Amino acid sequence: MKKPVIIAIALVLGAMAAYIAARMSTVQTDGSEAKVVIVAMPIDAGKVIAPDQIKAVQWPSSAVPLNAFARTADVVGRVARVSMIAGEPVLPDKLALKGAKGGLASTLPEGKRAITVKVNEVIAVAGFALPGSYVDILVNGKDDNRRSFSRTVLSRVKVLAVDQVTTGDPDKPKLVNAVTVELSPREAEKLDLARNIGNLSLVLRNELDTAEVNSEGVRLPDIVHPQATGDITSSPDVQVVSPRQNRGPEEIRGTSRESVATP
Repeated sequence: MKKPVIIAIALVLGAMAAYIAARMSTVQTDGSEAKVVIVAMPIDAGKVIAPDQIKAVQWPSSAVPLNAFARTADVVGRVARVSMIAGEPVLPDKLALKGAKGGLASTLPEGKRAITVKVNEVIAVAGFALPGSYVDILVNGKDDNRRSFSRTVLSRVKVLAVDQVTTGDPDKPKLVNAVTVELSPREAEKLDLARNIGNLSLVLRNELDTAEVNSEGVRLPDIVHPQATGDITSSPDVQVVSPRQNRGPEEIRGTSRESVATP
């Protein structure tokens, strides 16, 4: 056999061996595992995490969540910023800052505040405004001219707690006397002023609806006399005809109309 042929066969066999080795290395890498800390028992927001509520399990290396914890010691004693269910990985953004003591304050994101407003079963959406829900807040009062009005003051506000409960069952609505919501400092000022000029109402909204409400509000005439507020003139099917001015005696012949002098 000629020497060039032998060299060519050797090169082909070498390439095949390298390809097989690379494939085996990839398979071993894909099959490797790493430790990930997950929730063993449900954890409520604002609570200090106990040792029996978490555990470290083997997790496919290729699917390890970003910044996931590998040791339970790094999680025990930390405060949960959100509620967590069994089986989900514990991630840094689900925990309050180190040193937090627990409670509602530990669940607040940076730059946010919690403010509580009194409500009743009617204006609190009959108990369906639960922790984690999103609501619009309306104020009903009187303006400087003592005219009644209603207007949306704040849009898409997160409910943090009802009464002193920070968790709720959607299938078991609860009538409450107070609702605590999450606001920015500026929004908290607006709400504090609004509750002093009128009655507040909560309007439940879909949590996936992120649209902002920019309403001019309504006044008493919009409800009592809606036709007088422009509903008729704005309708394309209605035409407003101006009354014909009285121009004195007229003589009508067929389709023509002429004014005549008064004797």
